[in-house]
Amino acid sequence: MARMHVTDDDEGKSVVDSSGKKIGMVTEVREGTAYVDADPGITDTIRSKLGWGDADKDDYALQKSRIDTITDDEIRLKKNL
Repeated sequence: MARMHVTDDDEGKSVVDSSGKKIGMVTEVREGTAYVDADPGITDTIRSKLGWGDADKDDYALQKSRIDTITDDEIRLKKNL
């Protein structure tokens, strides 16, 4: 079931553009905001999937208005950003 709000369970999910191209990964969710690493390494990926992620200065806050849907596997962004 798709939704549009971010939760802690979204850490480690892929972030994709409207055409399905992967553009990053959620490294941390803090106070309802997802932080996205555009170039995650294997360590970042594992840490996020285990819920151990921490956003750093290279991660970007994902504005809620840019999210189209959130599924079990990914966060898909709106077409017209």
